[in-house]
Amino acid sequence: MQLLPWQVVHGGRTPPEGEVVRPGERLSWPRTIGLGGQHVVAMFGATFVFPVIMGLNPNVAIMFSGIATIVFLLIVGGRVPSYLGTSASFVAGVAAIRAQGGDSSEVTGAIVVAGLVLVAVGVFVHFAGAGLVVRVLPPTITGAVVMLIGFSLAPVVAEQYWPQDQWVALLTATFVIIAAVLFRGFVGRIAIVLGLVFGFGVSWLFDRALGPIVSCGGTGCEPTAHDRVTFAAVEAADWVGLPAWTFTGADGVEVPGFHTPSFSLAFILLVLPGVIALIAENTGHVKAVAELTGDDLDPYVGRALLGDGLGTALAGTFGGSPTTTYAENIGVMAATRVYSTAAYYVAAMVAILLGLSPKFGALVNAIPGGVLGGITVVLYGMIGLLGAKIWVENRVDFANPINLVPMAAGLIVGVGGVSLQFTEDFEISGIALGTIFVVFYFHLVRLLGAGKSTPATSAGESA
Repeated sequence: MQLLPWQVVHGGRTPPEGEVVRPGERLSWPRTIGLGGQHVVAMFGATFVFPVIMGLNPNVAIMFSGIATIVFLLIVGGRVPSYLGTSASFVAGVAAIRAQGGDSSEVTGAIVVAGLVLVAVGVFVHFAGAGLVVRVLPPTITGAVVMLIGFSLAPVVAEQYWPQDQWVALLTATFVIIAAVLFRGFVGRIAIVLGLVFGFGVSWLFDRALGPIVSCGGTGCEPTAHDRVTFAAVEAADWVGLPAWTFTGADGVEVPGFHTPSFSLAFILLVLPGVIALIAENTGHVKAVAELTGDDLDPYVGRALLGDGLGTALAGTFGGSPTTTYAENIGVMAATRVYSTAAYYVAAMVAILLGLSPKFGALVNAIPGGVLGGITVVLYGMIGLLGAKIWVENRVDFANPINLVPMAAGLIVGVGGVSLQFTEDFEISGIALGTIFVVFYFHLVRLLGAGKSTPATSAGESA
């Protein structure tokens, strides 16, 4: 497929009712740039909020989301228009790494390996066929893993973010819930961005009306009096420049920018369940784009996995966050009927430029803890319920013990933080162990139960 230049259609104007703009086509450049801006806003909130939650630099994350998007579009030959933003699937694994004393280099090292694993999966799927994904990871499993990733983050909200400013957190969560449900179309899809603006405003008003708050930035720290909102670092930051290499702030807390990864097997195992979620996300998004465009994109599932894996590995190599295709941007395409990859290249370039603004990064780092508390209480729950959504959409039958029993065991192990000790220095716990339970026991009981009488086969079992 010819990528450059794109063919101008509909006279460069908005497509008439019932018409679309296909991936190899575009509208006029002003309209294309405007559409690219919509894609930036759609991906914006989650793409920089999740790096902040993972303790990574938002400048680096935004920059490499743009770079990863360009890499992805090139690998899929422009056939699968998608934006690669920060993946939420690794948040729980990263939280577990930091809880066990891991630093940002070990976090990004685990992310690099996860990306390379996804690359290998993509290459294998490309030659073996997209059906392999569903056979090895049917909806029963992918739904459980996504649910594990979301619900295991509940203690992070309760212990780290919410206590920093419970009233700001409550008001922010209330606003996000109302905005996401009541606002229609594009406005509803940017509820997180609107929630951030709302939370900043409430925090500023509380500082003026109630004075400083006494709290700390997480568990185990000493509460101190401080303003909820401070822009001193924003004022001091340059408008244009590269993110700094990792350094230690005056408070002794690591502030990562560009940095090289380091590798620990124990920490790598903690993030590998995120790869399963990425496989499910990418496969589902390719199918969603296929439905929108009317193209047969099954031959491109392997390429999509490969492209996302390369983007994740590349980002992690320089200190960035893992990437995934974004449903928010697919929603923009569905609303506008414009599937042009030109708009995604524009969005990618805007993201790279934002990454080159230290002032933008300082502004993101100024997000008050209470605001993050309100946003994460919604986001983490939504991640978990996406797992249930996978079950519902694929009509997984939990009257069938093959689906019910392994998932039940895996969820309790993962969400409850059960651990399995192998040596004094090595154990598997939480999401990693829960995922092993889900995958291993599902296929084990399915194999042992082959030919035996079981309740009616479900979509989740037969795939």
